[in-house]
Amino acid sequence: MASDQKVRVGGRELTVSNLDKVLYPETGTTKADVMRYYLAVADVLIPQARLRPITRKRWPEGVGADSFFRKDLEDSAPEWIPTGEIQHTTSVNAYPLLDDPATLAWLAQVAALELHAPQWRFGADGKPQNPDRLVLDLDPGPGVELHDTAEVALMCREILEDMGLTCVPVTSGSKGIHLYAGLDGTSDADAVSQVAKTLAQHLQREHPKRITATMAKAQRDGKVFIDWSQNNGKKTTVCPYSLRGRARPTVAAPRTWEEIASNDLAQLEFDEVIRRVEDGIDPIAALGAPGEDRLATYRSMRDKTKTGEPVPDAAPSPRNGEPIFVIGEHDASHLHWDFRLEHDGVLVSWAVPKGPPLSTDLNRLAVQTEDHPIEYAEFEGTIPKGQYGAGTVKIWDIGTCEIEKWRDNEIIAVLQGRSDGGLGGVPRRFVLIRTNDNSWLLRLKHDQPKTEAKSKPELAPMLPTNATRGDITLDEQDGATFAFEMKWDGYRILAESSGGIRLRSRGGKDYTDLFPHTDEFEQMLDDDTVADGELIAVGPDSTPDFSLLHKVDRHGSDDTAELRYMVFDLLRLRGRDLTGEPWETRRELLEQLDPTDHVVIPPAYRGSFDNAWKAAGELGLEGVVAKHVRSVYEPGRSEKWLKVKRALHQEVVVVGVRTGKRGIASLLVAVPDEVGTLRYAGRVGTGFSNAQLDQIGKKLRRIERKTPAVDVPQSDAKDAWWVTPKYVAEVQLAGKTRDNKVRQASWRGWRDDKDPNEVRWEV
Repeated sequence: MASDQKVRVGGRELTVSNLDKVLYPETGTTKADVMRYYLAVADVLIPQARLRPITRKRWPEGVGADSFFRKDLEDSAPEWIPTGEIQHTTSVNAYPLLDDPATLAWLAQVAALELHAPQWRFGADGKPQNPDRLVLDLDPGPGVELHDTAEVALMCREILEDMGLTCVPVTSGSKGIHLYAGLDGTSDADAVSQVAKTLAQHLQREHPKRITATMAKAQRDGKVFIDWSQNNGKKTTVCPYSLRGRARPTVAAPRTWEEIASNDLAQLEFDEVIRRVEDGIDPIAALGAPGEDRLATYRSMRDKTKTGEPVPDAAPSPRNGEPIFVIGEHDASHLHWDFRLEHDGVLVSWAVPKGPPLSTDLNRLAVQTEDHPIEYAEFEGTIPKGQYGAGTVKIWDIGTCEIEKWRDNEIIAVLQGRSDGGLGGVPRRFVLIRTNDNSWLLRLKHDQPKTEAKSKPELAPMLPTNATRGDITLDEQDGATFAFEMKWDGYRILAESSGGIRLRSRGGKDYTDLFPHTDEFEQMLDDDTVADGELIAVGPDSTPDFSLLHKVDRHGSDDTAELRYMVFDLLRLRGRDLTGEPWETRRELLEQLDPTDHVVIPPAYRGSFDNAWKAAGELGLEGVVAKHVRSVYEPGRSEKWLKVKRALHQEVVVVGVRTGKRGIASLLVAVPDEVGTLRYAGRVGTGFSNAQLDQIGKKLRRIERKTPAVDVPQSDAKDAWWVTPKYVAEVQLAGKTRDNKVRQASWRGWRDDKDPNEVRWEV
């Protein structure tokens, strides 16, 4: 390849050279690979580094050769890289600021493998602010393994959460684990350092044989050193998502607490991190700084002293309430319609020359324009001559919108306008499909929303009771005979064949359209037949993946997911009611049916619970359900079916959102007591991907309310806003406290198939 070449990254032109130079000899990783990595993770790395001075550790000849730290921006750097100045004892240093992918590409070009940053950011005045995060560096001494360090991380987490701080773990890419906890910026670096030091010294006193807070290396043998000193305003820590200059291309990788608690925890290399980011896994997203001002272009095109259009001075901020849309009839140099959808605090806008299509056989050109402020939704009037968009603007229709999909190349939204509006007063489902940079096609989808009321389900599923191995042993001693089935990690679904196939959850939600293989039910089930089972998504590793199922439920088809329906019971067969028959009779009839590729009859194990438990572990499944072989099918919770889980999962009802400086810090949740009264159950602050945080915020803003639905302690109610308790989620946890609060809860996903009144404590 040529030594020097020009490339364009994010609109910037950059000179790169020697892309085939090997920077990690052990793995053959080249400069081109390093650049590919940094560009692949730019969207998650930059928010963590934004407005922080970046110190670089460079390996120009690769990790097998000498390295050096660099503070000042290199003289050879492109002129467009911004800087921030810091006054040191004898000099003023101009550090690069990382705000776009092109800067990351340039850092890769100069072999800046490690990016280090302090715990504070520059303010609008160019001066250092108070720290916005606390960091603990857990460094294993000689003889200490990563899993030992992970146990100390869990101890630190419990203390930090008791302090009201939500923390995120990062496997350092070297030997240890970093913990980051978001702060509100009211305390200076000295105060934060003292808090971190006090925490470290407390754990040292509690566990003197396992933990040290002493700087002396001689004290670290067989212990985890909790380095609290990196909270000093003059110190830096390797940035989350930075590569490390080790023998292999490892990464300072943000992790979920579920991963930290796993027995197979290991440091991650760059290709693994790329795959995680592509899957939307970004556990540290909530600690990222906000991005660019999306109204900057809008403001630059308008003079608020000459136009009646709203021209806000500040960047957009989240708005309460349901998302809105507005379609304006704009008679300017050419008549066109302005089609605007609320997303990320602005009205994303398109100009539609021929107006929105009201027939499914029409395609309309839609040219994307600059984002508009939310206030523009109410604007009607005349834009003066000489101003951008001069002409008259009238509201053609306005109302609320439900965003069903929002991707770079496809957007699906259901618009509900006014009764006398241009959309005819009925909900309309539109799709926008990008054809090139700014040109889209606007279509009315064939599958329009149904307006008729949903019918109530005729049958309700039988539900297992949470149990232990000991419970099963006691029942066996009392003469009970069990069959053992796998506990599938998916949606509980009844499949009905009656003049067609219908799939519905136990709460009555229709999932027929989600499953693309309903034709296989028609091959398997005769008319007037009802089957019970679990809808699962199988990931690339051939194991059920609940988060992947929810992703498909939320966004439609996913190339990495294969949906399967696991049939484990029959309630009706060709009109014959089987609910009064024993399980073994129903199972015998079920096994006479012919399974298909995607409608599967999983095995039922007879005899030993231990064999079933071992099989569940080998298959990576949730656990085992033990069923009395003589049990009839009784809707509702039954002690004739017992579930034993490998990990503790709990359904919760979301009642509030606790905010930090950068968005969602944690969710406040509740669980109904034995009589169905909702009771506060604590906070969930980890396990979220970047995409999930975005979706959660929008989903909950639509149901915001002024007061909490349950009593919440003041320590948790600080900086919180409240929502109507209508959405159920599932979390993984370490257990519950004596006062019925979740312990070390980690997000797993929404349970859209569940209603709040179905939730009870299971742990």
